[in-house]
Amino acid sequence: MAHPTDIEIAQVCKMRPIIEIAEAAGIDGKYIELYGRYKAKVDLSLLGDLQRPDGKLVLVTAITPTPAGEGKTTTTIGLADGLARIGKRPVVAIREPSLGPVFGIKGGAAGGGYAQVVPMEDINLHFTGDIHAVGAANNLLAAMLDNHIHQGNSLGIDPRRVTWRRCVDMNDRQLRKIVGGLGGRADGLPREDGYDITVASEVMAVLCLADSIADLKRRLARIVVGYTYSGSPVTCADLGAAGAMAALLRDALKPNLVQTLEGTPAFVHGGPFANIAHGCNSVTATKMALRLGDYTITEAGFGADLGAEKFLDIKCRMAGLVPSAVVIVATVRALKMHGGLPKSALDREDLGALERGIPNLLRHVSNIKNVYGLPCLVALNRFPTDTETEIEFIIKKCRLLGVNTVLSTVWAEGGRGGEELAREVVRLCDNGKPNFRFSYPDDCPIEEKLHAVVTKIYGGASVNILPPAKKQIELLTSLGYSKYPVCIAKTQYSLTDNPAILGAPEGFEVTVRNVEISAGAGFVVALTGDIMTMPGLPKSPAAERIDVDENGVISGLF
Repeated sequence: MAHPTDIEIAQVCKMRPIIEIAEAAGIDGKYIELYGRYKAKVDLSLLGDLQRPDGKLVLVTAITPTPAGEGKTTTTIGLADGLARIGKRPVVAIREPSLGPVFGIKGGAAGGGYAQVVPMEDINLHFTGDIHAVGAANNLLAAMLDNHIHQGNSLGIDPRRVTWRRCVDMNDRQLRKIVGGLGGRADGLPREDGYDITVASEVMAVLCLADSIADLKRRLARIVVGYTYSGSPVTCADLGAAGAMAALLRDALKPNLVQTLEGTPAFVHGGPFANIAHGCNSVTATKMALRLGDYTITEAGFGADLGAEKFLDIKCRMAGLVPSAVVIVATVRALKMHGGLPKSALDREDLGALERGIPNLLRHVSNIKNVYGLPCLVALNRFPTDTETEIEFIIKKCRLLGVNTVLSTVWAEGGRGGEELAREVVRLCDNGKPNFRFSYPDDCPIEEKLHAVVTKIYGGASVNILPPAKKQIELLTSLGYSKYPVCIAKTQYSLTDNPAILGAPEGFEVTVRNVEISAGAGFVVALTGDIMTMPGLPKSPAAERIDVDENGVISGLF
């Protein structure tokens, strides 16, 4: 008999009305805005009204991802359910899925097996409309920018130096580079343009880093959309667009409350990618979860070199957060793939491949412990094909770094399979305040920040900054932006900027080909390798397998 799919498991779950989940979490009904029976938004005033101290913050991250899969979101949800089973008060805080991956490769992003957030279909498809609101705000700014140029261009904006792009929440390579404004004089000024995927928009980063409506408006106003003929930056405030954009984002700023399959409260809010953006859920959701629960379990996108680095160096820096512990997710299968084994051969024991691949895990473990000064553990997602010898090999290697490894079976068993993991997390959190530090200080130059991340986190030797990027760094430094943290856009499939290089290489060079300012978000973006801000669909997209029947039941999301 075939094992039920993720969506089949989610669809047979008996969900509790979200108002009951809210009440159990300590949220009075007056703060709840219902979106049907099973999802709601929570008013931001709750943060100021709650008087209890913050709980512990636990970050879940992972090794460098492979096609074999690691299960970071699944572990995050299963760990929270495990904490609830051992008598703790956990709250989940994770990102909401973009339609790009849902219809592209992944087919859904709400956990898996018996460790999911529900209603799974709603979360994966439109949800509460936050991402659409981000797209509308982004494109309103683009429309006002082009309209300003069309209506006389009193600011003297150079059409060749417009940096603001339009966006759509779909993988659509056809829109990466376009020419707009074609036709007659009434149709606008012809110029080169392009689209990003909505979750790569700076508006998404602003939404996720803002902690109030006032902060949202300040950040939106600072967004740089281009430069004048004389070289001065043009901002959203110059165009008078911040107020209208904030109006579009008013409800999107409020965190979304849902539940796990086992009824643990979960905030699913904000969705920036970690390979081309900062990869973390919203500050408002994280702070709300911290105020409500004893343990907030959050995650950051892709491997620890991307999501965790940006969570720690950007989000924690801006929001004043300090994690109490970090969980690094790995699988035997993925580590063997890092060791050069093809996906078709992962079911057999191969200690040689495991020994070649485990340096990837150890690099991430060492970074969390030695660069950031945080206690961590390894969550090993167990598969039926894993052998005791392979598992013991990983346990011994991690123990040499002073880190414990815990087997996790949350995909198959839900919270019950995460109880041991939960106990180890509690132990780490009870060991006192960690000696947390960033990988670079605020006041060092942009080049030094890039070098710090490449050498300390990726394990590289140097950064090759191409001439256009050097020129942009000089401009941004002269404009006072060098104090901002850096957000490096890099392939998620390698510690290098080359997706074909697996494991934990050393001595490599990372090439920075372009540098941009996200002044509203408050960071400098460095684009490396062939990374793109608009993905494309694969040859056989997941959309081909997604359907809905005459009763409205959706299939194929996982």
